[in-house]
Formats: sequence, structure tokens, C-alpha cells
Amino acid sequence: MSWSDENGFYWRSTSPFPGAQLVNGPNIAALAAPAAIAGMVAPAMEKGKKSAVIQRCAANERQLGAALPCAYGGVIMTEIPALAIRGGTKRFGAVLALEHVDLHVNKGEVLALLGDNGAGKSTLIKCISGVHRLDAGIVEIDGLAHQIHTPADARRAGIETVYQDLALFDNMDATGNFYAGRELSKPKWLPRSIQALDTQRMERETQQLLDRLKVVLPKFNAQVGLMSGGQRQAVAVARAAAFARKVVILDEPTAALGVRESRQVMSLVQRLREEGNAVVLITHNMDQVVEYADRAVVMRRGRKVGEVRPSPDTKQDIVSMIVGA
Repeated sequence: MSWSDENGFYWRSTSPFPGAQLVNGPNIAALAAPAAIAGMVAPAMEKGKKSAVIQRCAANERQLGAALPCAYGGVIMTEIPALAIRGGTKRFGAVLALEHVDLHVNKGEVLALLGDNGAGKSTLIKCISGVHRLDAGIVEIDGLAHQIHTPADARRAGIETVYQDLALFDNMDATGNFYAGRELSKPKWLPRSIQALDTQRMERETQQLLDRLKVVLPKFNAQVGLMSGGQRQAVAVARAAAFARKVVILDEPTAALGVRESRQVMSLVQRLREEGNAVVLITHNMDQVVEYADRAVVMRRGRKVGEVRPSPDTKQDIVSMIVGA
């Protein structure tokens, strides 16, 4: 069933209950349905069942075949997610690494992506960050479908990723690592090939970002290879924060760190959330999930098997979903 509202938006419903109607314009706040089915539609959506999903697309986007989602997995959204994956599928030969994965993360939210080794977590973020291409499914940024085929595509879309190996240059300082491949130059009226590096501006902006995120280094111009594990991780996260306009993805940011350094990095993650960034956090540390994550999505064998709001009461439920108990 499809219809259009007074604002020119087209709507499509996959609900098995006919007659659901839009009553609140572009931002869905409520659904009006015939009395005979109203008691079934609303509870199904509240419980997150996939019995009723409503999607929105503007007229021009409908022609392009790109939908603006207002609901995921049957849960009505009151805002458009910063990042959303719909029907993500990826194969490596005969191996099905991802199978119809749906997830979303909102601005100012930390989403914990959980699962045992081989669950598909790293494959999923590599598809989001342009290392791999999805064989099927859609990646949406702020509700708009994006074709992400390379890491450069992901960066242009506002997505920055910090992998487990950090990808830092040990023989360069923080400024050199921040602007590697994105160097600032001057004067602008000269051709790019003969411009000079604007070293002062790059150092100034790096220092401002480190101060804003409260990252403490032993020496501002010290080589990254001489820093501790926590300081190196902080530089990598800060670099992602410097250029990420929408989403920061962190793959096991505290895996090889001690307790004090782990808390320093997680405090940095919390500040990223406070600044309005959408953060996707892959971790095996359940204490960090409970303390810092707003939602947790659990994957197993390439599938999304559950979504929970982490708390001490749901911690055991999350572990059960991870191990398949």
C-alpha cells in the first residue's frame, strides 16, 4: 500500500494490516488504523516485530529509487538515522559473510556491535567504510542512499573508521598523521602542484582538536612510535573525529590497552557522543558496553540476532545471544 501526504512525501507500507494511515507528516509520531486492527499494529511496532514497517521517500528520491527510512525492523523512528544499513548482504565465494543485516545509529548515540569471532562484525564495518562492497542492500547517510565503493567514498560521506591496527605512521607526529593525504597548502591562488604546505595551520588545528577532546600527549611534536598504546589510540580516534562529519567507527579500540588507558580512550568516545557524532563501537568488553553504549546489536554467523539496550539487568541476555545459548 502507498499514499502521499500534504507535504508531498510518498509513503509505502509493508504492513500485513491494511488501512494504516499517516497522521503526522514527515516525522512519524503515531499511526491511525481502523479500530479492528489498531490494537494489533501498535503493539507489534512497540515490541519491534517486523510485522509493520513504514518507509518514506521524497518525490525526487522516489524517481531515483532511494527511500528515506522512518522505521527499521518494525520500530518507528522519530528522527532520520545518521547511518543505516538495510538488507546488507556480502558473499566471499560460497561463504555468506553477511545475510540481510539491518541496523541504524543516530546522531549523539553509541551503538555497540557485538558478536563472537567470525560473526561478521568486521566485514560489516568494512562494507560501510568502503573496503568491501555489499553484494545487496543499501547504505544510507542521513536518510539518503549512498554508493560506497572505496574508502574515499566513505570519507566523502562523512564516515571515518579506526581499525585495530590503527593505521598510524610511527615516524610522524600527531599533525603528520592527522593530515597524511589531506595536507593543507597555500596560497590558494597558485596551482595545487606548486603550493607550499601550510604547516602552521595544520599544527594549530591539530592542537585545537586535541585540546577540545582533552587528549594529553607527552610532547606535541613527539613521534607516534614513541607514545604509549593509549596515546596512540587517542591520536587515531582524534584523527577520525577531526574529519568525520557524521559517523565514527571504532574496531576494538581498547583490545590491547590497560585499565587506565582503556578508560582514557572510552572517555574520548563519550566526548565524541556529546559532540553529536554517531559512534559504532566494536568490542568484547561487556563492562564498557553497559557503561557507554546506548544500544547493542548482536551478530552471529553473519546475521543480526538481537538488539538490546545495555544495562546490568540485560548483560546476561546479551552474552546469551552472543554465544547462541
